[in-house]
Amino acid sequence: MLGRTLREVSAALKQGHITPTELCQKCLSIIKKTKFLNAYITVSEEVALKQAEESEKRYKKGHSLGDLDGIPIAVKDNFSTSGIETTCASNMLRGYVPPYNATVVQKLLDQGALLMGKTNLDEFAMGSGSTDGVFGPVKNPWSYSKQYREKRKQKSHCENEDSNWLITGGSSGGSAAAVSAFTCFAALGSDTGGSTRNPAAHCGLVGLKPSYGLVSRHGLIPLVNSMDVPGILTRCVDDAAIVLGVLAGHDPKDSTTIQDPVKPFVLPSLTDVSKLCIGIPKEYLTPELSSEVRSLWSKAANLFESEGAKVIEVSLPHTSYSIVCYHVLCTSEVASNMARFDGLEYGHRCDIDVSTEAMYAATRREGFNDVVRGRILSGNFFLLKENYENYFVKAQKVRRLIANDFVTVFNSGVDVLLTPTTLSEAVPYTEFIKEDNRTRSAQDDIFTQAANMAGLPAVSVPMALSNQGLPIGLQFIGRAFCDQELLTIAKWFEKQVQFPVIQLQELMDDCSSVFENEKLASVSLKQ
Repeated sequence: MLGRTLREVSAALKQGHITPTELCQKCLSIIKKTKFLNAYITVSEEVALKQAEESEKRYKKGHSLGDLDGIPIAVKDNFSTSGIETTCASNMLRGYVPPYNATVVQKLLDQGALLMGKTNLDEFAMGSGSTDGVFGPVKNPWSYSKQYREKRKQKSHCENEDSNWLITGGSSGGSAAAVSAFTCFAALGSDTGGSTRNPAAHCGLVGLKPSYGLVSRHGLIPLVNSMDVPGILTRCVDDAAIVLGVLAGHDPKDSTTIQDPVKPFVLPSLTDVSKLCIGIPKEYLTPELSSEVRSLWSKAANLFESEGAKVIEVSLPHTSYSIVCYHVLCTSEVASNMARFDGLEYGHRCDIDVSTEAMYAATRREGFNDVVRGRILSGNFFLLKENYENYFVKAQKVRRLIANDFVTVFNSGVDVLLTPTTLSEAVPYTEFIKEDNRTRSAQDDIFTQAANMAGLPAVSVPMALSNQGLPIGLQFIGRAFCDQELLTIAKWFEKQVQFPVIQLQELMDDCSSVFENEKLASVSLKQ
């Protein structure tokens, strides 16, 4: 049951094959078994069981609230959850319990979803590995998959198995690991420069960054207000569409959300792609791109072409300025947003009482890690009176040019862009930490951050396993507010490539009772 899609589980709940409480207990049991992955910061066991009980009452009366009623979900720990600690993986907010729910969390709960817990991340979502939070790094479940282990055995016999675990990508790595390890059916991430799509690609999941303004940011602790979007992590495209259908729409508490009413996202099954035009941005063929990702990217393009779609090379001429522009805008907004953590109203406060200034300084020194402090310093430098015009204003202008590049391409008749999501497959943690956070983020956001700057919807879809037995995802970028069209094309692609299910049976062998002898390997994701 745990490897099934959200819609299949929903049907099983409606037919009484399983109860919400049983489902919840299975997921809790796996959360305990996979604790070493460090996917969760807080497990809200009591809350989830109580919600399951309520859900069960509704099912008994035949009053289910919809497809999400009784479905276990997880939420990244930078979304406010009423009565449940929300830390952003930082000492600054350790122990902070918000008095309200983020709009997206409330919408999921209103549909009867079960909140399993809050997931791990890079501190304040700044990073691309989920390695820099105060609660330690997240381990990629694929490190323990049969597919990866068998490939490893062929290559080496002497290396220590456990020291070579892989990163999940970031910053929503906890949410990705939670879905990938079958502890829940969907999870919320956030996406400012690729933080949902990057871990999705590394963990073999679908990672959706909706159009900016389609989903409310109220209650998402801000990193970069003009780019942050709540993201969705699921095991298949249809599931992402179901969750998006619940989350999308105007929110009076977020003035940047669209005013028009949103129709439910039902994805038609595409049978004919011959009327589609797929754009391949030539600037994305960078020297750093691994040969495996490159060959899968061209395979995907050939797949569309062989089915009759028009595949053309397009140009996004300002791509080379994109990452620098993103860095200036991102750190500037970070500096502004982080000013609220001063030790006065909420969060950490140091013991120094010499003066207010000393208290501010010590609070922020103790509360933030080096990465966050570094970004605040950069941002404040760009915002200095003498630098403002040369850095911040100039970056705003370049951002407009980057957004216009996309408009030009889409106006030329292109329906979606097909690009890599990441430069390579997931790397071992020991390899990843050789570079500092800023260098890593600049490399890892290369294909993803432009969609945030232009406010476009983008989705990473797993395509195939690498020679090492690890997932590689590709990204589709669509026109603004054409999320449904984007997902429809992604769904067609997903059906064509038939990405394999992660095989975690060795990891799960000692909890066969939980699975009632359903081996995960035998679970096929029926579309």
